[in-house]
Amino acid sequence: MPKLSRRSRILVIVGAILLLLLLSGSRLLSTYVDWLWFGEVGRRDVFTTVLFTRIALFFAVGVLIAGVLALCLYLAYRHRPVFAPVAGPDDPVARYRSAITARIKLVGIGIPVIAGLVAGLAAQANWQTAQLFLNSTPFGDVDPQFGLDIGFYAFDLPFYQWLLNWGFIAIAVGFVGSVIASYLFGGIRLAGRGGDLTDATKVQLAVLAGSFVLLKAVAYYFDRYALLFSQRNENFTGASATDLDAVLPARLILMCIAVICAAAFFVGAVRKNLQWPAIATALMVVSSVLLGALWPAALEQFSVRPNANVAEAPSIENNIAATRAAYGIDDVNFVDYEGTSELSPEDLREDTATIPNVRLLDPSVLTDTFTQLQQRRNFYGFPDQLDVDRYTVDGETQDYVVALREMNTEGLAENQGTWINRHLVYTHGNGFVAAPANEVNSALADAGGQGGYPNFTFSDVSNDGNGDIPVDQPRTYFGELVTDYAIVGAENPEDESTHREYDTDNSRYLYTGEGGVGIGNWFNRIVFAAYHAERNILFNEAIGSESRIIYNRNPRDRVADVAPFLTVDSDPYPAVVDGRITWIVDAYTTLDNYPYSERTPLAEATADSVSQAPGVPRPPDREISYIRNSVKATVDAYDGTVTLYEVDEDDPVLNAWRGAFPDVVQPMEEISDELRAHFRYPEDLFKVQRDLISRYHVDNPSEFYSNVGFWNVPSDPTTGDDPGDANTPQPPYYILAEDLESGDTAFQLTSAMVFLNRQFLSAFMTVNSDPENYGDITVLTLPEDSQTQGPQQVQTQFVSSSDVSTELNLLRQQATDVQFGNLLTLPVGGGLLYVEPVYIERVNQESSFPQLARVLVSFEGRVGYAATLSEALDQVFGTGAGESATDPTGEDVEGELPGGDDGQDGGEETPPPTQDQGVPPGDDEDGGSVDVPADLDEAVTDMNDALERVRSAQQSGDFADLGQAYEDLATAIERYEELAGSGGG
Repeated sequence: MPKLSRRSRILVIVGAILLLLLLSGSRLLSTYVDWLWFGEVGRRDVFTTVLFTRIALFFAVGVLIAGVLALCLYLAYRHRPVFAPVAGPDDPVARYRSAITARIKLVGIGIPVIAGLVAGLAAQANWQTAQLFLNSTPFGDVDPQFGLDIGFYAFDLPFYQWLLNWGFIAIAVGFVGSVIASYLFGGIRLAGRGGDLTDATKVQLAVLAGSFVLLKAVAYYFDRYALLFSQRNENFTGASATDLDAVLPARLILMCIAVICAAAFFVGAVRKNLQWPAIATALMVVSSVLLGALWPAALEQFSVRPNANVAEAPSIENNIAATRAAYGIDDVNFVDYEGTSELSPEDLREDTATIPNVRLLDPSVLTDTFTQLQQRRNFYGFPDQLDVDRYTVDGETQDYVVALREMNTEGLAENQGTWINRHLVYTHGNGFVAAPANEVNSALADAGGQGGYPNFTFSDVSNDGNGDIPVDQPRTYFGELVTDYAIVGAENPEDESTHREYDTDNSRYLYTGEGGVGIGNWFNRIVFAAYHAERNILFNEAIGSESRIIYNRNPRDRVADVAPFLTVDSDPYPAVVDGRITWIVDAYTTLDNYPYSERTPLAEATADSVSQAPGVPRPPDREISYIRNSVKATVDAYDGTVTLYEVDEDDPVLNAWRGAFPDVVQPMEEISDELRAHFRYPEDLFKVQRDLISRYHVDNPSEFYSNVGFWNVPSDPTTGDDPGDANTPQPPYYILAEDLESGDTAFQLTSAMVFLNRQFLSAFMTVNSDPENYGDITVLTLPEDSQTQGPQQVQTQFVSSSDVSTELNLLRQQATDVQFGNLLTLPVGGGLLYVEPVYIERVNQESSFPQLARVLVSFEGRVGYAATLSEALDQVFGTGAGESATDPTGEDVEGELPGGDDGQDGGEETPPPTQDQGVPPGDDEDGGSVDVPADLDEAVTDMNDALERVRSAQQSGDFADLGQAYEDLATAIERYEELAGSGGG
């Protein structure tokens, strides 16, 4: 074959280099940008540890695969026959042999190098397995079968199995390479009846096959331990009776047979005879089928299954104990609870913990309300899912619905969307917004259509952060909505004319924090210009020596990058801690292989009606068998500082990771009291534990096997077009209520439970989030024959109630959308009280938003439905029962509501929007308050009177009065619409 000229070789080399740069250039660029970012957060030790571990694994496995393949190819070529086999003129092998012989070094080196590169790239992804092995720590507990420390299964066994897998791959690749090379160079001849092999080829292939079988013997040894992760029985995880009685001894026998067969292969290699290896191969195949497949199947079919409830009892006991320990549910306080009681109005009036704190604001419903009333400018926004936290204001602790008014660059108008505006002007959010979760500005029925709105308090630029919850720095550069990078800083900070960032309509701001990466030098400017494919970074004159670029601004992503060994919770939440707006992010240590522990699909176990909404982050879609919330992370909303704190000193997995990353997680003593006061028990962990407790509260193995006594997480009855027919799990709810143990008011995460495939309530689960009792799980268990209504049944009762259905139908007829808020289950006085807010919203209005219209209450089958919680409780329990409920009036709403039209004057309230935005009249087009005309006020009064007469007539059964009341109601509604359409008269 013709050889390449010198010029052609140079061109090929240059082309190969350019191709390599094209393929790896973006990766190198991304790596350098990551290096700069880790320098910004002060965690380059994480970057280098992960990088060096990946590089070490890349070279270790790459050299192994490349070395074995190169050695096999070399030996096959070195011991080729002196005379090549004679082939016909059309034999394709002859052409390949000639081509390879002409470039024997290129082929002999190039093919192993390529194989090594591919293998190394695949191996480096397992850096976590290697680091856990190198830094393993004991658990202090042993498995019930082999008596080994759990740390062996968590840290050592995965690494040994990983080594074995690469050993198998190396030998398999070497064997295939040997066969191909021997065939090409004559070591294997297919001529004749059976073909022929040279003695050297026989030795080489026999040694490789014997090494493979010997590795298989080692694999059989370690596979015994892997039986403790078996999922042979669908009812539980762990070694079943068949695994222990058949598979375990079979693997010991197969291990011995594999050693004997490996010896037979090596003897065959020495004697250059393949008869012994052939017999060994047949023995391995037959024994694997008989011992590894047929024997366990026969034992399972004829012995275990007919007596499964007895045979599997020891394994189920191990599974129950291991699952409870692995998921932190081995110390749950189960309390018997009747679920029924007769409460008097006096009992409710004396309740000072639960009733006054009943949450009426649903954080999953009110995003549009927050946006309309507190957005201020189109480029600000609030996340789809608001958060609940507790604060002490004026000496009173209560739960608040909270959110940051974040920068939302996707909300910029078309004429605002220039590159300069997106990256240099609109750079940060403005303020912390909160609303007491148990009150509104006024009852809707008492405010001429202007009630039912949250009582907002905010701390932002307009009031210098001095709201009811004061902050030192109200500007936020890091949040859940920002997706673009921001370029901040100026050449001369003292010159206000160089300040570009929007702060208010009349002022600009200059970032003074430490966040971001400096792009004052031209090298970094070129790097980021190439990384973002944006030439403006190079040529914009506002970017100077003091400029910084802020990127990776989502708090969840920042924590995940700083601690890649942790699983990050899907719901970060903002909190004001020591005057700083701080994102709090929960993080978990997880394992895939805790012996006997139930394997849980993380994404499936945490799915509910809220988490499945568009735009809500989800946990990774993988199975786990161990989880601990061992780390709480904070991200400063102004400068992006990421800090990780240890909150579980007894977690051996975290201790192992601290060995790999010694200074990343701060000790528990560094947590301030104010930060600890805002820790919430994380929802993702709670949902995983809730799902497991629904089964693993059962102690008896026979009952567990038959699923007797299992519970279900109820479906959310308030979602979908037809509430009551939802099929997604109900989310847990944060509430401020009476602690079931101490009787004090406590911030809790709660969930109702129902019997398996039934809708009656079976249990109520709650976990405390207060510092002194953080993480204490209590489960109220109802009697097995309980007929206490569950969430679905209560919702059905709500919507089928004559009073409720009549009014809801009337509202829907008036182009009003009805939204049911979260249905809270509250243990009160030995019974269970259900409370659900009802929101209304005008349909076909782009700027419409929900407002609280009514409150539904249910207790012992009695339903209350009124504009306030107090009135609804009175309907259920009798007059005076609702006196302890929080006064719905909230702030004084008479006259002009505070908060000017630009939202910059620092008021505590923002006025409701105009009638064009889908709310009853009462505001002018500029957002200012106007007087409601007397005629319109009279029409509203007539409507309320007619509704009251409708209710009275329904209760008395007087159909004549009911018909007249409906007539009067229709007339009042007609009159109201005429007056509203004409501006009030």
